[in-house]
Amino acid sequence: MPLPKKGLHFPPSLFVFLYLTTSLLCHQAKETTAASTFIYAGCSPSKFQPNSPFQTNLNSLLSSIVSASSQSTYNSFSSNANANAGAGPGSAVYGLYQCRSDLGAQDCATCVQSAVGQLNLVCPDAYAASLQLDGCFVRYADSDFLGKPDTGLAFRKCSTSTSNDVEFLRRRDDVLADLGSGVGFRVSSSGSVQGYAQCVGDLGGSDCTACLGQAVGQLKNSCGSAMAADVYLAQCYARYWASGYYFRSTGDYSDDDIGRTVAIIVGILAGLALIVVFISFLKRAC
Repeated sequence: MPLPKKGLHFPPSLFVFLYLTTSLLCHQAKETTAASTFIYAGCSPSKFQPNSPFQTNLNSLLSSIVSASSQSTYNSFSSNANANAGAGPGSAVYGLYQCRSDLGAQDCATCVQSAVGQLNLVCPDAYAASLQLDGCFVRYADSDFLGKPDTGLAFRKCSTSTSNDVEFLRRRDDVLADLGSGVGFRVSSSGSVQGYAQCVGDLGGSDCTACLGQAVGQLKNSCGSAMAADVYLAQCYARYWASGYYFRSTGDYSDDDIGRTVAIIVGILAGLALIVVFISFLKRAC
């Protein structure tokens, strides 16, 4: 008597698993790539000697920065020459890192690790350097800058797209006024205009407000009616954009690239699912 034919049935839970996994991977890929987008870097012209006490202290400080970034979104460090026997004068180094406060611990750590790696490439052997990615900031120097107000311009970009629409300008001014009155990390929106601003963690409340006030002032005065604009000062930044006009300076992630990556992952998961189904079929047949 012939055995009854048994069809292959894919359980609905399998497709739910594939869909949820794909969505999560796609979201995480976009977030991680966006946070690591390069904004600017600054390097001192003076260079230290390889294998010098300063380099030893700097390597230790950068290692501490990377390690701490998985625990908090901000921290500062110093390596005092007097505390290191035989280091000698000119070997002290000070540094800090800061992540955007809406980043999770893993994204913060990934961003800071990327920033430190790029800093070594962009500013080799520099006595002072800073590097800003979309989601984090790393800075070090041979002089103590920690907690000292500094509103020098580090980077500014205005979109080429502009608008003199009264409603847009009103909404933009509402967002900028809100950002300029904040302390720490602040997100704001009004209609189609969004923005956020942040101070470095070593600034006090009044110094932070003063810094953000200058950043907002530069956004309005230097970028005029731009649909999107970024201003980064030494210890704070502010940015705004109208819907559809948000930009990053360089290296924007490509949805096509992410799509290809996710397609590969989905293909692997689908292959594994077919193997599971095939094994299940063999068990039933036997």
